[in-house]
Amino acid sequence: MDTKLTIKLDEHIIESAKKYAKERNTSLSKLVANYFNKISMETMVEEEITPLIKSLTGIVPHISEVDEKEAYSKYLTEKYK
Repeated sequence: MDTKLTIKLDEHIIESAKKYAKERNTSLSKLVANYFNKISMETMVEEEITPLIKSLTGIVPHISEVDEKEAYSKYLTEKYK
């Protein structure tokens, strides 16, 4: 059974998503449904990981983490000037 979902997003994000969907001959609703399916599948895979492996996750930081944080900080600074 399909259920209606209302979300609020930045107008630019919506327009980009509509363009993306149109280029792939699909609907925005289908894109969102596919994304939700993908992340729910990832969650199921995570549940199958043993506690030992989970405890090791994140021990070695990813090199790009610093750059992403700096980029996001810069984005927020520019957005709220």
